[in-house]
Amino acid sequence: MEILSKKMYNKPERPIKIMQFGEGNFLRAFVDWIIQDLNDNGAINSSVAVVQPMPMGRVGDLAAQDGLYTVRLEGIDKGEKVKKSRIIDVIGDCVNPFADYEHFLSYGESEDLQIVVSNTTEAGIAFDPTDTDFSKCPKSFPGKLLALLKRRYEHFNGDMTKGLAIVPCELIDNNGDELYKCLTQLAEHIGCDKAFIEWLQKANHYTSTLVDRIVPGYPRNEIDAIREECGYIDNNVVKGEIFHLWVLKKEGYVQKVFPADSTGLNVIFADDIKPYKQRKVKILNGSHTAMVPVAYLCGIDTVGEAVNDPTIGKFVRDFVFNEVNPTIDLPQDQMVAFANSVIERYQNPYIRHELMSIALNSTTKFRTRLLPTLEDYVRIEGKLPLHLVFSFAALCLFHKGKRGDETIALKDDPALLEHWTQMWTECGTDYKKFAKQALSWKEAWETDMNAIHPALADTVAGYIEAMEKKGMRAAVEEFVNG
Repeated sequence: MEILSKKMYNKPERPIKIMQFGEGNFLRAFVDWIIQDLNDNGAINSSVAVVQPMPMGRVGDLAAQDGLYTVRLEGIDKGEKVKKSRIIDVIGDCVNPFADYEHFLSYGESEDLQIVVSNTTEAGIAFDPTDTDFSKCPKSFPGKLLALLKRRYEHFNGDMTKGLAIVPCELIDNNGDELYKCLTQLAEHIGCDKAFIEWLQKANHYTSTLVDRIVPGYPRNEIDAIREECGYIDNNVVKGEIFHLWVLKKEGYVQKVFPADSTGLNVIFADDIKPYKQRKVKILNGSHTAMVPVAYLCGIDTVGEAVNDPTIGKFVRDFVFNEVNPTIDLPQDQMVAFANSVIERYQNPYIRHELMSIALNSTTKFRTRLLPTLEDYVRIEGKLPLHLVFSFAALCLFHKGKRGDETIALKDDPALLEHWTQMWTECGTDYKKFAKQALSWKEAWETDMNAIHPALADTVAGYIEAMEKKGMRAAVEEFVNG
């Protein structure tokens, strides 16, 4: 059986009009899949230059298959079980800026380039004051993008018609606006001239977005069957659910060069994406993040197993319906319908969504996905959302790094992981001391959470103590059924 490549697949040649920061599972199964549909239906004619945003990544793996890979979608579509595979042929170049910085910068001189898309995790759009040496590849995503735009400005002599459509997909509020601010701040910090900063702000076209598709990634447990069905070897298969939603804030130039809503996909250009964003982040992403430490410490490894477990499933449902829904200002019938659809997506029999893949950068994810619900619920209801607080306590215990005799493969910013370890080392079994320290960690939460409610620290401490002394399974069962 052959490996998927141009030797066996007639890959079309298209101009590279899109640069994509990120080569991970989500962008390949969502944005590139949408670009494929737009190409196939004649809405655009574009290939993608995929940029590896970190020193370690997979552009080499993609290049080894000539940028070709398979998206495998499985789920329920209009009441029918669906399994379908599609070769994605839109990747025209695989760029590692750490290995060949000049090749990356050369795209700033491209007459074809029109669009930048990105997904560099919630932590990706952040100002790094140390990222000032542009003679080599900048560390941060904003640094790389600024270097590219600076090259473009210089090459085209400040031509205001040469700006790009900039479409971030990172899961933070107002991601387009935040990237605009971050780029401006970094440009001012490194001493760029005012004319360039004006070009950066006015010639380029920033839009905020919301993305939604569950993408478990490489289907390791099913790969042999998929290979037999497809008739080739693909080491970059990425699996996703049928459901997809992309909401982009209306911006004239973006809509012109990237008419992603023109082929019948679930893509919306909206005047205001906030209601869509709040609903999705708080319910879908929030319940993901809330369930991970609770379910994982109970010995559960996947989302499907978690929601089908009687105790954990009830925990997740009660969290969504009783604590999240009341904090969102949309008609409750819409909220209930959306929440039910999320639970159904979690129960998709074809999706094996590993909890540990959701646990990546879980400290930042708590701040962006759950902290707003905590603050809103206390403000509206005047009491603590206990399921959310229980989940935070489980997150604290999760960062102790053990599930029974098993070491948890924690993946987060090393400085954050070091601080978790330091707090556990200092506090030991003094759970009240630990809770107060963890809640007051402004570097992680951007606020002192102790101020949210006077009983928060004691409640967290009590839950951690119950988890430690009784075991997580017993503690959750007592909490859910007590």
